[in-house]
Amino acid sequence: MNHFFQTVRTVMALLLIGLSSSSLFAQVPAGKPSDPPPPLPFREISGIVKDSTDLGVIGATVSLTSEKDTLKTSTNSDGIFIFKNVKSATYTLVVQSIGFRATPPMRFKQNDLAPRIVMDPIVLSEEKNTLKEVVISGTPSITYKTDTVEYKASDYVVRKNASVDELLKKMEGMEVGNDGTLVHQGESVTRAKVNGKEFLGGDVANAIKNLPAEIVDKIQIVDDYGDQAARTGIKDGDAQKILNITTRTDKSVGNMANVNMAAGNNDRYEAGIFGTRINQNQQIGLNANYTNTVNGVNVNAGDMGGFGGGGFRGRRGNNPSASGGIGGNTKMGSTSFSIRDKVGSKIEYNLNYDFTRTSANSINASESLLNRSGSGSDTANTSLFTISNSNGDDDDKTHELRLETEINLDSNDFLRINPRLSYSSTSSLSDFRRSITGELNGQDNSRLETGSTGRSNTTPSLGLTVFYQHLFAKARRNFSAQAEISRNNNETAQTQDRLDSLYYLPVNQQQLLIDRIVARKNLRNNYRGSLTYAEPLSGNTQLEFNAQVNRNGYDNEAITSELNASGIPEVQADLSNIYKYSFTQGRLSVNFRYGMQNTSKVRFSLGVTGVPAQLSGTKASLGTSTNRTSFNVVPIARMEYLWSRQHRISFDYSGNATEPTFDQIQPVRDVSNPENPVLGNSDLKATFVHGLRARYDNYIANAKLNYSVNANLSFTDNAVVQNRVDTNNTINGKPVRVIETRFINMDGVYRVGGNYNISKQLSNRRYNLQLNGSVNYNRGVGISNGLENINRQLTIDQRFGPRINPADWFEINPHVSYTYSSSRNTVQAFIGNETKTLGLNLDGRVYFSETWLLGYNGSKRFISGLSSNINNDPFVVNAYLEKEVFNRRGRITFQAYDILNQNNVVSRNNTDFGYTDIRSNPVSRFFMLRLSMRLQKWSGAQGGRGGREIRRRGDGSFF
Repeated sequence: MNHFFQTVRTVMALLLIGLSSSSLFAQVPAGKPSDPPPPLPFREISGIVKDSTDLGVIGATVSLTSEKDTLKTSTNSDGIFIFKNVKSATYTLVVQSIGFRATPPMRFKQNDLAPRIVMDPIVLSEEKNTLKEVVISGTPSITYKTDTVEYKASDYVVRKNASVDELLKKMEGMEVGNDGTLVHQGESVTRAKVNGKEFLGGDVANAIKNLPAEIVDKIQIVDDYGDQAARTGIKDGDAQKILNITTRTDKSVGNMANVNMAAGNNDRYEAGIFGTRINQNQQIGLNANYTNTVNGVNVNAGDMGGFGGGGFRGRRGNNPSASGGIGGNTKMGSTSFSIRDKVGSKIEYNLNYDFTRTSANSINASESLLNRSGSGSDTANTSLFTISNSNGDDDDKTHELRLETEINLDSNDFLRINPRLSYSSTSSLSDFRRSITGELNGQDNSRLETGSTGRSNTTPSLGLTVFYQHLFAKARRNFSAQAEISRNNNETAQTQDRLDSLYYLPVNQQQLLIDRIVARKNLRNNYRGSLTYAEPLSGNTQLEFNAQVNRNGYDNEAITSELNASGIPEVQADLSNIYKYSFTQGRLSVNFRYGMQNTSKVRFSLGVTGVPAQLSGTKASLGTSTNRTSFNVVPIARMEYLWSRQHRISFDYSGNATEPTFDQIQPVRDVSNPENPVLGNSDLKATFVHGLRARYDNYIANAKLNYSVNANLSFTDNAVVQNRVDTNNTINGKPVRVIETRFINMDGVYRVGGNYNISKQLSNRRYNLQLNGSVNYNRGVGISNGLENINRQLTIDQRFGPRINPADWFEINPHVSYTYSSSRNTVQAFIGNETKTLGLNLDGRVYFSETWLLGYNGSKRFISGLSSNINNDPFVVNAYLEKEVFNRRGRITFQAYDILNQNNVVSRNNTDFGYTDIRSNPVSRFFMLRLSMRLQKWSGAQGGRGGREIRRRGDGSFF
């Protein structure tokens, strides 16, 4: 009891002391400070590291030390660093990054009571490089970063009102087609961004042919592994090349509109309008075009005089004689609209809508060779020759709607939701005539096929992708989840009306009339889920985990009907095919990565991926079912060594396992196409492709010399090879000799190749010498009637193309190319082929006074090895005369295409058992008068409230 009262007295005393303290505090006179509160035990300190061009420095190492702290972290993709749980508000910072001078120790004394401290930007100075006692000042024109090659636009001089494509043509390693295609160091660039954000649907041509060069600060070519990899840093699969245009801060806000109209002879006309508004991260754009153009033009004059010229498309690739299209004409109308903006401070959306309608008339002729080996008692090797002519009309319509919504739930949680909807329809009608000569098993298989084919097709498609990421308190530790679902429903109705005159068994000439209707329904449902987790082990290493599951479900139906004597369609069960199956594949990966800090010269990752898979389904038309499982192990290996920000070498190994398709493993004879029956093989193994890629890049700023080399090797284990066997079949009750397709696993398939690019700039970049080329060797394997044939294809492509611009008013660009292509077979009787093409090209521009321009391009080619070619030495000449009006905002252009009317050549496609030559007949000589106008106004981006400094990420996007 005494103890109880003692406790009560103690509590009462404490309460009285507390009340007295409150009373005394309330009586403190106004303006007299009280005792300061104690400092906070922990705080968060953040900041941004930038270079001299105001862009964030990625991967810089930031060290924080104090009496109570020793911390280290790296800046993220935006140049931002964050320290959590810092014990002292008085500390010292040191920042280091490869290619920059390390900062001296910087001492800071901050407010002890602030829970979050945001520091002023830290600007790094470029490191001076020394080469043969010559000191470089300033930023090099080309910088190599992780997965990025960056060009400083101000080092490349173009004329006033030039567009981005003209700027790109000045840059080392870039090849720009007049149709807006872009190739960087031998690889195609597939999408375009502006300030790190996809620009108006990502179309490259739309971006580089319309945006002005004067707004560009930097050009970046990025190896893109997808949106999930961009957020998490965990890479999976192969990268795509994308173009990112970073605008100048003082020209990041603007409005522009381009309008053009053109008309000419032969019913040629074009009209287009392009408009966009860019306000830092905000983008609004409209693009509409309507054209009547020529198909199959070998050397494309492109948009001559519209907003650029020079250079030829088609100089790349294994076959410079390729026409690049089909003969005839195309009428096309397209409209696209895009808007990117924010709702509040946390939600950003990007809405895109595209509509395209194309009406094409195509006229083509082709010649093909199919090498065959004898079977049974016949050991003779023969060849089948096919000569085809066709005339077709197509009408295609496509609608596509995409919405991308990004939500920053808080500083640690991010959500992206992307729904999409598309609908396409196609109708076509074509007439054809095919003449086939040759023997099958000693029997004459010569025949003549004539007829027509009609097709109508509709394809609605739905899709949804949801991505979530969580960042933990520990730097670089993050978790993400992505789910994707899509549904694609394709319905096709096809009519076949054909008359064949051929030799049957026994040998006597007869005629076969085929009048069929084929109705196809193909439904595909796709479900995909992915989880990733990154765990930092130290400031320079981390473990990465990735788990995926991908399920594709197919429900396919092909019902064939033939018209009876009364003209009524009757279903042909033996020619129909109904099957349903699913393919499910998982991926379980663990990967160790070294080199997280930007100061690391060596960066590598090593890991392994397990790939379980299941293929199951039923074939109702044949009464069969399949259920098979597999498990493959795929290694992961990447390595990069950086001597400096302008000098690097990298190696990349990838492995990919692919299961056979459902039709390939069905051990029953499928005669839904009676002229090419298919027999599957249930013993087929999964195909495994090993790929190794090496890359070397070096830019010597003193000499303005850039050179790069890429090498690729892939070899295949258990390749699924077609085994073509001559056999008998019955069509409409008549015996016919046909080629049956079977499948077998074989080794020995591999590809090896490489390309190089050397660029040397002279006289302040008025002269650019560029030498590039590629070599590719493919070894393929095929089986014909049990006889193995190894097909070896070699392609060598060499090009030298200096760009000469000695004065502002004069530009001339000569170009020489040589391509050698051959196809050889180990079966001596199989016919091989060899083609050689020497190309001489010249394009350029001459400015008269300030407002008159004469542009020209010409191509002379000497082609050997194409016996079916109409013109082995075509000489294609295009020219235009242009007058700038309205203070150089408008242009009046007279254009002449294919003045000598020689643009008619053959393209050759080699296969394991022969080749196909395709010849188009474009009416390519025509003249056009074009009127175009460009209106634009650009200004600088504005800072935040209170005169806050503008902050940008490494990709140019704005905070």
